[in-house]
Amino acid sequence: MEDHFEMLIESYLKQNVGIAENFISAALAGHLKDNLLELNNNAMLLAAGTGNANKQNQNKLVRSDAIYWLDKKHNNVYENAFFAYIEAFILYLNRSCYAGITGYEFHYTLYEPGSFYVKHFDRFKDDDSRAFSMISYLNADWKESDGGELLIHQLENNLKIAPTNGKTVFFKSDELEHEVLVTHEKRMSITGWLKRG
Repeated sequence: MEDHFEMLIESYLKQNVGIAENFISAALAGHLKDNLLELNNNAMLLAAGTGNANKQNQNKLVRSDAIYWLDKKHNNVYENAFFAYIEAFILYLNRSCYAGITGYEFHYTLYEPGSFYVKHFDRFKDDDSRAFSMISYLNADWKESDGGELLIHQLENNLKIAPTNGKTVFFKSDELEHEVLVTHEKRMSITGWLKRG
């Protein structure tokens, strides 16, 4: 477990973007994907918006994904396993990097074919609690032709990251603009933020 944590942190320190293949095990990723698809089949996902609860906007020209917030109250064994893993990572991050993370929030994210999310930052203008963004992908057998890459904009070189199964991406929420390119297949992930305060 700590090898995956260290891989994510070391790559973050090298390039401002942490990337760890197989951060989430194939088995757990498969169960979480099944949960997401069942929620979608039961019409439980909601159209995603931009802004926080005070200033929420929905505009399909900006983002066209659907989400469902994870919550320990759901008492889902696989979501709880994911939470336990994230909590272990936070302990490791705080111990090794003095990050000061005190909480987190995560949701399932589903992009249907043709969906995208234009360039944006993850931190709200009126709420600076989001410290780091984390995305864990749930897409088995993803191919380059499927599209849906995460494009992270940097001064010297942009990073295009394929949303392949079990991969996790980690970066500061207020520093890097990023976008989700148009996907040609269902694109699934758990997206969230590590928070301070």
